[in-house]
Amino acid sequence: MREFKAAVPSARAAGWGRITRRIAAVALLATTLAGCEMVEVMIDGFKHCKAVANELAGTVGVKPDVGFNWTNGRLKNVSVTFPKMVGDKPLREVAELTRAAVAREFKERADNIELAFSLGPNEATPTRTVSSAITN
Repeated sequence: MREFKAAVPSARAAGWGRITRRIAAVALLATTLAGCEMVEVMIDGFKHCKAVANELAGTVGVKPDVGFNWTNGRLKNVSVTFPKMVGDKPLREVAELTRAAVAREFKERADNIELAFSLGPNEATPTRTVSSAITN
């Protein structure tokens, strides 16, 4: 009759298992705590973006897309992109309204504010197909 020995981990292996579990627990705790602040910043940032967009929609008459870049707890960039040119207000006035709305809603000074307008497709020159370009 043959005897089989059950694999029993040595004391050294048990020590490494305990250390590995502790390292994993510390890493999980650190990730969770760091992630909480990141999630909070993202949620607050999106609330601020929505508030800026709604305020500018009321004052300018066109609702823009608003984005932000927060790095190391500092507001680096806020981009405000209008879907079309604003015809009834001068550019300087739109810029001042945008700057004021960003300062009021984010409650922090942004390093840079980008103001942009989407012009849509280019209608000045008609698009040519490949076959018409070859025959000309």
